[in-house]
Amino acid sequence: MAPEPAGGWPILGHHKLLAGSHLLHKTLGAIADRYGPIFTVRLGVNPTLIVSSWELAKELFTINDLAVSSRPPFTAAKYLGYNFVMFAFSPQGPYWRETRKIATSELLSNRRLNQLKDVRIHEQWFWGVTLNAILRTVAGKRYYGSAVGDDDKIKAQQWQKAVRKFFEYLGIFVVRDALPFLGWLDIGGHEKAMKRTAKEMDSILGEWLEEHKRKRLSGEADQAEQDFMDVMLSVLQGTDLGGYDADTVNKATSLVSLIPSSVFEITD
Repeated sequence: MAPEPAGGWPILGHHKLLAGSHLLHKTLGAIADRYGPIFTVRLGVNPTLIVSSWELAKELFTINDLAVSSRPPFTAAKYLGYNFVMFAFSPQGPYWRETRKIATSELLSNRRLNQLKDVRIHEQWFWGVTLNAILRTVAGKRYYGSAVGDDDKIKAQQWQKAVRKFFEYLGIFVVRDALPFLGWLDIGGHEKAMKRTAKEMDSILGEWLEEHKRKRLSGEADQAEQDFMDVMLSVLQGTDLGGYDADTVNKATSLVSLIPSSVFEITD
């Protein structure tokens, strides 16, 4: 049993200890100096294991990897990650392994990168190269550059605004995560804001997905340059998705692929 530092309160846990004037990593470092390289703190009602030794971390993620590879069901992942469907936030298990395998083989494989190399070459000549390239790879869209129309520029601004909110709320403290019995109060209105941002992002992703479906039905889809959403429409058929809806899995997996390259300010 890992040691637990003194000073924890009933129900509230070690929040007072961790919320002092010192930076969090320095506070945790001081605790490690006293209690050793592995210890437990309580974040509200949730016990949390802290490891500050690379040797122990290596042992945990090699010998005992199944015990530490899952993800906690925190509030932001529920509202912003399609109720844990986004595999970056999904608990470790059959669904997580299957969607990660699909993303790796259909979006990040050498075969897919070579197939879409013309997209990357084309986008080298325009502003927003990184996001344009990943948007075209995932959803067949491009929102930046001199050839983009006003409607798409508006859509780009909506997308970027939603992405900034996504990251803001992803890192914010939510009372429900530490004290679930007070979650109904929604102190600070963070959960309401998360739901609103999730709805904004889902609206855009849903529009893209419906456009892909229409093109497939009408025969307009370009088989030679299928993007990730196109591929997902095919590979998710007949796949065990753990009870999740295929469209939701498509949108959630596309979103987690888009998010990293979407983090920059719009200046146009």
